[in-house]
Amino acid sequence: MNRAPLRVAFFPDAYDEIDGVANTSRQFEAFALRRDLPFLTVHGGTADGTQRTGSVVRITRRRGRFGFALDKKHDFDLAFWRYLTPVENAVREFDPDILHITGPSDVGQLGMAIAHRLRLPLAASWQTNVHEYAERRAAPLLSFLPKDLRTKLGHAIGQGSLKATLRFYRSAQILFAPNPELIELLEKGTGKPCYPMSRGVDTALFNPERRIREDDTFVIGYTGRLTVEKNIGFLADLEQSLIRSGLGNFRFLIVGQGAEEPWLRANMRRADFTGVLRGEALATAYANMDVFAFPSNTDTYGNVVLEALASGVPAVVTDSGGPKFIVRSGETGFVARDEQEFVACVAKLAAQPDLLQRLRVAARAFAMTATWDAVFDSVYAAYERNLKDWASARKRITMQPRSVLL
Repeated sequence: MNRAPLRVAFFPDAYDEIDGVANTSRQFEAFALRRDLPFLTVHGGTADGTQRTGSVVRITRRRGRFGFALDKKHDFDLAFWRYLTPVENAVREFDPDILHITGPSDVGQLGMAIAHRLRLPLAASWQTNVHEYAERRAAPLLSFLPKDLRTKLGHAIGQGSLKATLRFYRSAQILFAPNPELIELLEKGTGKPCYPMSRGVDTALFNPERRIREDDTFVIGYTGRLTVEKNIGFLADLEQSLIRSGLGNFRFLIVGQGAEEPWLRANMRRADFTGVLRGEALATAYANMDVFAFPSNTDTYGNVVLEALASGVPAVVTDSGGPKFIVRSGETGFVARDEQEFVACVAKLAAQPDLLQRLRVAARAFAMTATWDAVFDSVYAAYERNLKDWASARKRITMQPRSVLL
């Protein structure tokens, strides 16, 4: 006899936004739709709405003005709790087996409260290194202090944010993270089991065949938010270093937007800015790059790196954060230990076309193995395993004699 498929209520931090978290959220929902799995998505947006498509129900609740902007396209609504009763009623009607949140956002906090109130098993995935973001965003506010004090305070802010975030994640029964370092961090910091939740890529959309550029300019690409936590200012340093090295015919292609864009425009001489691109326009931009430069030290995974590899574009990344687990150094790109090595790797690819071509082929081949179906099949397998353990534990508790329970 076939058992009914799991019913999942999903409360993502982002859905409509342009970033890796939002893309993963949309892909998770699309997976459920393809597999005809009962799936409820609840997220914040710019307008209220409810949409039903096949086995999927999506509820959007408008974020109001009583909050603050996390960055140009991400908001935190301090009054999102006003939706507690109607959303709780919708969740109760959907009757999920498990509720899954993606972080301590306004939506995540609401989802956690509803899971507690309805006594639902709670899953939580770590999508963003909030503690590292907090430390880097605090840096400009501390710039008036002596360097040593500034460094100590910044570190204290980061550590305090990490402790608070780990405390939040302890409320879940099962955790997910996109790379081995974060899995270890969460298991040690919460005492809860943590499983991989990596990323896939659409290799039909992101494809080297979309390349239309025929000139011999060496194009260094970047895609993502133009914000301080992405270490975006290093692109200007990279440009200057390449100019000093004697590299002549090169340009940057920078896709995205953010608070640091005006600074970049003022400090880079060989950069073209496209703003936010989507769909085929984004895929074409990737395919027209020669190397993907991603200087972030804070990314938990790096979806954009995988999209670049799928487009046949080798990537140069730092040895901090999730992207180093995607790039096979010397095969699909390079993992740089410091800024000097980062510059040297980009220059090496510009100077050695045969090496560049070999890495382009290997990058595409690697990306072809990364499928969203495999990612979410593993998530559902972890659900199943832990729901059985959770149910067994509850059964043992309820079967204890009353004197023991008291």
